[in-house]
Amino acid sequence: MENKDTNIKVPLISKVAYGMGDVGCNFSWMFVGNFLMIFYTDVFGISMSAVAALMLFSRFWDAINDPVIGALSDKTHTRWGRYRPWLLIGAPLTALVLMLSFWAHPEWSSTAKIVYMAVTYCILVLGYTCVNIPYGTLCGAMTQNIEERAKINTFRSVSAMIAIGIINIVTVPLIAALGNGNDKRGYLLVAVIYGCIFAACHIFCFAKTKETVEIPEKQKISLKVQLAAVMKNRPYLIAVAGQFLFGVTLYGRNADALYYFTYVEGNKALFSTYSLCIIIPSIIGAACFPPLFKLTNNKGRAASVFALLTGISMFIMYFFSVGSSPIPFYVFSCLAQFFFSGFNTAIYAIIPDCVEYGEWKTGLRNDGFQYAFISLGNKVGMAIGTSVLAAVLGACGYAANVQQNDTVLAVMKHSFTTIPGILWMITALVLFFYRLNRKAYNNIVKEIKERKSGH
Repeated sequence: MENKDTNIKVPLISKVAYGMGDVGCNFSWMFVGNFLMIFYTDVFGISMSAVAALMLFSRFWDAINDPVIGALSDKTHTRWGRYRPWLLIGAPLTALVLMLSFWAHPEWSSTAKIVYMAVTYCILVLGYTCVNIPYGTLCGAMTQNIEERAKINTFRSVSAMIAIGIINIVTVPLIAALGNGNDKRGYLLVAVIYGCIFAACHIFCFAKTKETVEIPEKQKISLKVQLAAVMKNRPYLIAVAGQFLFGVTLYGRNADALYYFTYVEGNKALFSTYSLCIIIPSIIGAACFPPLFKLTNNKGRAASVFALLTGISMFIMYFFSVGSSPIPFYVFSCLAQFFFSGFNTAIYAIIPDCVEYGEWKTGLRNDGFQYAFISLGNKVGMAIGTSVLAAVLGACGYAANVQQNDTVLAVMKHSFTTIPGILWMITALVLFFYRLNRKAYNNIVKEIKERKSGH
């Protein structure tokens, strides 16, 4: 077997293109995570309990399609590689479903609205899976150089933070401007714009990246064997646990954010102001991962430090508000976002390295399959974070577009500050036990190459 050099430097244009892929992801998934829940309840007219049930049900759907798509992407053979073709085909189709998901019909019966919501959301989740799992796996297929992977993921995270900042700053005023007082029309037109951006970014990523790391050709491997191999991969299991907690905390808080500014602070326009304040710390924080990795020589430990400081900053935010103490509120908001952005870079940089560890430990390399469970862990966390929030708000008496009772307001405030703060500290503790450092990783890659060359 040819021992092809995969310890390569990745061209700048490829790093930029890979980063643009996450710009596209966020114009779809972060838009969904931050705005779909309040769109369902306050525009479409769907009950909070129905939304909570959907979020939980959709994860059972994810549990089926995530590993399937991961395994299929590993088995894909084209002249463009295994993962890139999924971006070219999947992104435009998913963009169309995104637009349909934000097509509100408040005049329909409750049953019809719930059925439409369930069908479009589940297809949207499947489409996103068909794009995001191959996209995430692509990083590990571009190079086996650990420093280059860190740089690629820094480009990804910086690009993502810029995209998230733009989305959070412009979406609320854009809905108002395009809708001209009609939120139903405003949400739909924004979804059309964001869907086009989602598709264009992934097509650019497809065009300007290249796969160099090949998965060894093997006989068909059963799901049982692949799962057994995964269970022997300790760094990977820690990464999955980190992604699960990441999903619970990030998406639960993001779903709560617009509710928080609308009802607790009393002005949803403050969400755009808040987002504007944190965009620069987001970009700087994302770029701070490589120096911390260089200092710690361990991506998991770097992620742990970022998670701990994120949690402390968010917890302190509980004691301030925009109305009574705006300066400390925005200072700790900026700190929380700075540390979160560093964490976001680190947690995704961990994943490709775990694939090499698994290949070294078990002889089995299945990038897409492993990334599928990372994605599933994140989505299950998202489901729990958003569905629990929806269920608790509903149980406490939430009603759309009216003044909320004190219990609902307290839930919204804690869900934006103390609860995610504590969960980030737990995430830091889990990732502290990640042991795959730079020296161990380089030795693993060297040994894998020696095995393949027969030395």
